[in-house]
Amino acid sequence: MPKSVLKYKNYDVHSITTIYGENMNANIATWVMQIAMGGKMLCVALYKVDYTIELIKKSMILNVNLLAQDQTSLINKLGRKSGKETNKFKNLKYELDERNCPFLTESIGYIQCKVLHATDGGDHEVFVCEVLKQVVLNPNKEVMTNHFLREKGLVRG
Repeated sequence: MPKSVLKYKNYDVHSITTIYGENMNANIATWVMQIAMGGKMLCVALYKVDYTIELIKKSMILNVNLLAQDQTSLINKLGRKSGKETNKFKNLKYELDERNCPFLTESIGYIQCKVLHATDGGDHEVFVCEVLKQVVLNPNKEVMTNHFLREKGLVRG
């Protein structure tokens, strides 16, 4: 029997993309939550060692890309390497929005966000974001979830 009620939650899997100057990065995040009615605000929690945090704090913009089940290769590519040492966008299908912020064209869609503020979340940095725009790209794809990744043996726990 699991020791935690939270193990029962089935989080959607996202990639958070951002840019500052010439530096772009992308990562994997499961802790993204709507925090206002009508989808006007999001909360995004990123692990504190992530290079993405450094870029977001400088640019104050990000895109939340909702990943699809056919994008499991991104778990290793975007989630288990640092963008400081690796160009995560090499051989990755993406475009730039009107803010010059990257989004993943094979994702289900993306949410353009402006960061309002950040706060300490223990081992994570928590960004409170205003939603600027939501774009559906591939509506017929299935959402990748944490349970799906666990069933495929791609994550622990």
